[in-house]
Amino acid sequence: MLTGLLVFFAVLGWVVEAWTEWLWFDELGATQVFTGQLGTRIGLFAVFGLIIWAFLFGNLYLAYKLRPFLPPTGVEQQALERYRYLLGPHLMRWFALAAGAVAFFAGLAAQGHWQQWLLFENAQPFGQTDPQFNIDIGFYVFKLPFWQYLLNTGFTVTVLALIGALGVHYLYGGVRLSGAGDRMTTGARAHLTGLVALFVSLKAIAYVLDRRALLLDTISGTDLTGAGYTDIQALLPAKEMLTYISVIVVIAILIFSNAVMRNLVWPGVALGLLAISAVAIGGIYPWGVQTFQVDPSRNVKEAPYIDRTIQATRAAYGLDTATNTPYASDTVVPPAALAQDKTIVPSIRLLDPAVVAETYTQLSQVRSFYQFGDKLDIDRYTIDGKTADYVVGVREIEYSKLTTAQSNWINKHTVYTHGYGLVAAPANTTVCAGQPYFVSGFFTGQAQGADQGCSSSTDKLPVDQPRIYYGERMGEYAIVGKPDGGTSAEYDRPTGDATDARYTYTGSGGVDLGSTWRRLLYSIKYAESNFLLADAVNDNSKILYERDPRTRVQKVAPFLTLDGDPYPAAVGGRIVWIIDGYTTSANYPYAQRIDLQDATSDSLTGDGTFRLARQDINYIRNSVKATVDAYDGTVKLYEFDDKDPILKTWNNAFGGKLITPKAEIPAELASHFRYPADMFKVQRDLLTRFHVNNANDFFNAPDFWAVPNDPANAGSAKQPPYYLLTQLPGQTEPRFQLTAAVTPRERQNLAALISGSYVDGKPALQVLELSKDGRIPGPGQAQQLMENFETARSQLNIWSNNVVKGNLLSLPYGGGMLYVEPIYLRSSGEKAYPLMKKVLVSYGDKVAFADTLTDGIKQLVGTTTGTPPVTTPGNQPPPTTGSPTLAAAAEKVNKAIDDVRAAQQSGNFEAYGKALAALEAAMKEFEQASGTTPPPAASPSAPAPSPSPATTG
Repeated sequence: MLTGLLVFFAVLGWVVEAWTEWLWFDELGATQVFTGQLGTRIGLFAVFGLIIWAFLFGNLYLAYKLRPFLPPTGVEQQALERYRYLLGPHLMRWFALAAGAVAFFAGLAAQGHWQQWLLFENAQPFGQTDPQFNIDIGFYVFKLPFWQYLLNTGFTVTVLALIGALGVHYLYGGVRLSGAGDRMTTGARAHLTGLVALFVSLKAIAYVLDRRALLLDTISGTDLTGAGYTDIQALLPAKEMLTYISVIVVIAILIFSNAVMRNLVWPGVALGLLAISAVAIGGIYPWGVQTFQVDPSRNVKEAPYIDRTIQATRAAYGLDTATNTPYASDTVVPPAALAQDKTIVPSIRLLDPAVVAETYTQLSQVRSFYQFGDKLDIDRYTIDGKTADYVVGVREIEYSKLTTAQSNWINKHTVYTHGYGLVAAPANTTVCAGQPYFVSGFFTGQAQGADQGCSSSTDKLPVDQPRIYYGERMGEYAIVGKPDGGTSAEYDRPTGDATDARYTYTGSGGVDLGSTWRRLLYSIKYAESNFLLADAVNDNSKILYERDPRTRVQKVAPFLTLDGDPYPAAVGGRIVWIIDGYTTSANYPYAQRIDLQDATSDSLTGDGTFRLARQDINYIRNSVKATVDAYDGTVKLYEFDDKDPILKTWNNAFGGKLITPKAEIPAELASHFRYPADMFKVQRDLLTRFHVNNANDFFNAPDFWAVPNDPANAGSAKQPPYYLLTQLPGQTEPRFQLTAAVTPRERQNLAALISGSYVDGKPALQVLELSKDGRIPGPGQAQQLMENFETARSQLNIWSNNVVKGNLLSLPYGGGMLYVEPIYLRSSGEKAYPLMKKVLVSYGDKVAFADTLTDGIKQLVGTTTGTPPVTTPGNQPPPTTGSPTLAAAAEKVNKAIDDVRAAQQSGNFEAYGKALAALEAAMKEFEQASGTTPPPAASPSAPAPSPSPATTG
């Protein structure tokens, strides 16, 4: 009874899960993915299970049928008689159960290889061949993995059948361990030797495939992928010879043991010969070649094969399209033209998306349950005719921030269902003592609060539907829809009035809950009775679940590896999430194999950026740009690399209509595509070695590079790349590009800048290579130089733990390198958030520390001189001794500090911004009274500047 209940609930759970999954895929119009996966899995389970069951059962039954008519006598057989007696009445049942158990687990294993099978069945040609056998690369990527799985399964099943048959033969006297005469009957000998011959035949096939798989191995003595000198000159012919020996052994086993000598002597000799040959030909001989021919002159012997690896790696990772631009970097004195530059300097990014997320949350959330996440994103928009970088984020519901009273089932799932607004600020502008200059995402279409100087007065990125039902923080399911004649239950947004706005979802997303059966179905799925009892669930209700954009795309396209950093964009009046999808393989001949997680990890991974799983790859393409509508959850997969054969194969596997052709990508959407971060990290890591094209230079490794550690963060994590709208040497116009610096291996000076961008919709990878004897400091050296600058060091030490360093940007200019690092200050209040207060800049050996980037550059080129920075609330109040004017000024400073602290404690951010402005004015008055000259800085209480890319202070 209990067993029956357990089975019933297990089956019920599986049915409910499958049914709700089908409904979810049906909502997205992607049921072919669900049925394709499920059908393939069931088919593989059934086919493999039946074939293996039939094979095992057939061999057990055959062994029983070949038993001697009269079992041999003797002590051994008498001891076995009791077992024959016990098993006899139900022997076939036991055979079926034993074979069924093995077949069941084999079927489970087989269904897990559904992706290999679909690639095998729908394989497309690469149009490229390997350099050794001239076989299309598609064989290695699509065919070889499944053939290898079949062989491994065949070996396992054959061994199990051999063991089972031997046991049955022994049980019924076909095989004896003692006694006079022949200890194996003719039938038993034929049966067992046939299974051994099958095993050896599989081994012969394995040797043939092993010859191909050598191109996916590792070159001896190196970490390079591919077949080296020893593999090609020794191991390859050895495996060919072992193939022929295996065929001879099969013949010897089948003929000599059953037709000629009728014993096991010659088959045993043949198997021994195969084993000895495998050791001598496949092991000792290659070892000798490697030791005595290759190792003494490896640079010469391995050169052709290292060259194969270089060429294959560059092709497999898209490095072969990279352009190398020499940069004559011999300038260490800041050029005077830097102060008047209108192309590079005005668009330098001062807001670090990894730092200001908390600032966005505190200044623009209004309600405590809104959240922007741990890391914001960078995109570009054209506003007032000017294109610039913008730091963007969406205001989502953070369910963990709901109060205890708000966290009941009704509130979590039917009231707090969505966030509101795409919030953006120009990346090159700060106002009001270091705040972002918000230009969108306001709750009423214009900036909130009395001080319009800290935000745009109107929404400059308006969208028709600002509500966020699908986002990265939407972990809970939502039930939407009001009853006929009822009132809206969903909380929408604050309005500034006594009653906040309510809303009812009108989008196409979600699964209908109008019927009792549907409500019962989801009640079982989530183990929640409120689906049946709550008034909030009515005939017009829908359930929205799997609301994270990455999860939605991954389920619709399970064959893709997704970038760890989805980003939102305003497209066609809608907010959409854009996610880069990669097709990958680990079977590209000679291409260097890497761990995807290691290659993409840096100091920001896991802090707002998804950490990719460990996965060995040696081929990657950014083949898909996926979008998820933030309002209705619609998932679209746009073909981006129309040459990728892996994507074509998967599209065929799911009916040919899953992927939208590249030609149908909307132009406005394409304008927001950016070079994918994780792919760029992979390419950057590989370019540290594979920028070297000459095999001999590659072997000696004199010019290898390294990715530097993040200088702004302590530890050994790599420096993350950063997006900039800028123009690098060799480029004809500014591009929105992903950029990273690399240094020579074991050195700290700068070796190159690598950038990735799109030109006419196509990926463009550029390597800006500095001269090998250049004196340009690398990121780590520049960071040390800036932090050791006396003025900066003293101020940073005073601020101590309140300092937050922004990303260090490397910008080539005038034959040298300009480094820019924004410095943020977080006050000591409970709800404190970082504000950009200073900018560190360096060029060559010169450093400046100023309130604005413009002033810092003027200091660099000598237009102005650096002066001690203004004291901030983190310091002690100034002394009150001296003249009455000085005492009065000091009293104003003390009062301003008290006002800042009071505003911090109250959480009134408007008052806090005004108090900071008053403090800065008081400090200037004090410095004037004490006889010092304050550094140049705009008053934070002055009207906000236009959000033009040229505003950098």
